[in-house]
Amino acid sequence: MRFFVLTAALLSGLAEAAVLRDEQFAGEGNQTAFQWGPCDPSIVTNPSISCSFFEIPLDYHDLFAGYGRIAVAKANATAERFGTLFVNPGGPGESGLAALDEFSSMVSSLTGGHYDVVSWDPRGVGPLTVPGDIQCFSSIEEYNTFWNGTIELTGIEMTGNFTDPEDIKALLSQAPIMHRKYEELGQRCLQQPTGQYLQYVGTAATVRDMVAMADALDGPNAPINYAGISYGTILGAWFINMFPERVGRVILDGVINPTFLATEETTTFWPKLLADADKVYDAFVTGCALSGPAGCVIATEGQNPADVDAKIQGLIQRAHDAARKNGTIPVTSTDIRLELFGAMYFPDRWAPLANVSYPQAVAAVDAESGSSNVGARAMQRGLWKRQAASQVPTYNAPAITCSDSVNPGGITMTDVFNGIISSSRTGSHLFTSIWPNMFQYCPFWPVRAVERYEGPFNKTLANKILVISNTYDPITPVSGARALVELLGDDATLVLQDGFGHTSIGSPSQCINEIAFAYLVNGMLPEDNNTLCQVDTDYAPFAGVDTEAILAALSSN
Repeated sequence: MRFFVLTAALLSGLAEAAVLRDEQFAGEGNQTAFQWGPCDPSIVTNPSISCSFFEIPLDYHDLFAGYGRIAVAKANATAERFGTLFVNPGGPGESGLAALDEFSSMVSSLTGGHYDVVSWDPRGVGPLTVPGDIQCFSSIEEYNTFWNGTIELTGIEMTGNFTDPEDIKALLSQAPIMHRKYEELGQRCLQQPTGQYLQYVGTAATVRDMVAMADALDGPNAPINYAGISYGTILGAWFINMFPERVGRVILDGVINPTFLATEETTTFWPKLLADADKVYDAFVTGCALSGPAGCVIATEGQNPADVDAKIQGLIQRAHDAARKNGTIPVTSTDIRLELFGAMYFPDRWAPLANVSYPQAVAAVDAESGSSNVGARAMQRGLWKRQAASQVPTYNAPAITCSDSVNPGGITMTDVFNGIISSSRTGSHLFTSIWPNMFQYCPFWPVRAVERYEGPFNKTLANKILVISNTYDPITPVSGARALVELLGDDATLVLQDGFGHTSIGSPSQCINEIAFAYLVNGMLPEDNNTLCQVDTDYAPFAGVDTEAILAALSSN
C-alpha cells in the first residue's frame, strides 16, 4: 500500500473497483458462497482474473445488525495449488481489485504460481462493497463551499522548521474554525446514507471478513496465508494476533508499529511515521548532486547535496512569499512539498521530479513573484497546481483509521496545530505540516468501530512470519518493523532492504524476491534477523547513479 494521507499527491491513486454487475449478485444469498465470473473490464483488464461478491455480517457479534457484501477478485494458481494467498495493498481505502489487476503477475511470480491470489475491496472501499465509499458531501459544490477559505483546500503555508511568527499566527488563527468544521464534518458524514455504516468499517471486522473468506475457500481450519504492505501490515498484525492459530505464511512489508493505532492518539504518532522521511529526501538531493546536470537539472556542475537542497528550499521560500502576498496563487509551498513527498515513495519518480516537475515549478513560481512571464504557460496548462476536485471526495481513509483509533476526548484543533509546529522543528521539517491528512480527523471523528483490537501483539503463532522493511522509508520507518519483530520474538524473521522508498516494492531487489519465494513456496526463512538485501545494481534513480552510490555518499557525510 502506499500509506494513509488523504490527498491525491500521497495516495497511490489506484482506481476504486467495480466488479460483477449488481444483477449478478441478486441470486447469491449464501453467506459463505462465491460465484466467480467476469469482472468489469473498465476496472480489471486481465482476463485471467475473476470476480465475485462475498456476503458478510456488519457486526460479527450481533447478526441482527444486518449484512453487507465485499467485492473480491481472484487470480487462479497456475501450478500445484497450495491454497489461497490474500493480499492487501494498503491505504487504508485502496482498492484490492485494482491492485490485483496491476500486480497479479508480480505476486504470482513470487509464489511460483502455487496459490490462488485473492484481493478485495474491504469495508469502506469502493462503489460495490457494502459498506463501501464513505460519502460526507452530496456534491462537489457543497464540498468546496463548506471548506472555502480554509487550509483544507489550500494546505498549510510554512518554510524551514516552522519558526516564522507570521506563519504560526496564520495557522493558529484557523484553529477555531477548523475545530468547528471538523466537528461539523463528522455530523455530515453521519447524516449521509453511508453514515449508518461508520461503526462497521474497522480493521477488526476486515480481519474477520478475511477469515470467513478463507473458511469458504480453503476450509474452516486451514492456515491463512497473507501478504500486506503499509496499512496492510496493520491488518496483518491484527490478524496474526486475533487468530494466531490460523497463521500460515504471512509477509508484512512496510510495517506500522501496531501499538500506535491501538494505544496512541493519532495526531501524536503521525510525526513518528515520518521519522525517516527527511532522510529519504537527503538521498534524493544526494543522488541529484552525484548525477550532475546531465541526469538532474536541479544540479549544476560541481554542486554538492547541500547546494541542491538550497535550490529546492529557495523555491519553496519564493512560493511561500508569493502566497503570503496573494492567497489565490496557483502554486504554493504546500504544493511543492506535496510533490516532493509523493516522489519520496518511489525512487523511480526522482528523476522525473527533478527534470520535469521542478523546472515547471520554477517557471510557475517565478511568474507568481513577477520575475518571469514564462511560468504563465505552465500555470495555464495546470501544472504544479493543487487541483480542484472534480468529483466529491470520499472519506474512506479517515473513516477506517479513526474507527480503529483511540478516542481520548478533549483535544482541540489548537492542540493539533501546536503539535504540528513543534514536530516540524524536531522531526520532519518538510513534511510534518502536510494537510489534510487522515490522522488529523480522528480527535473529531464521531464514532469508533464496534470492535477494536487493542492487543496484545505478542501472541504465539502457528507459523513463523516474514517481516520486511527498507532501511529508509518515508512513511513506515524501519523502527516499526523492528518493534513488531521484537514483540513476536521467535515467531518473526526480519529482512531489511538497504534502500529508499515506501516498502521494498519501492526499489527492485532480487535478494528480496528470492527470500519471499523461498518462504511462500518452501516455508524457508533466514536463520536470524541480520539479513540485509541490496537493491539491484542495474536500478538507477538518476542516470549513472545507483542506490549503492547514494548510500555510500550519505555514509561519508
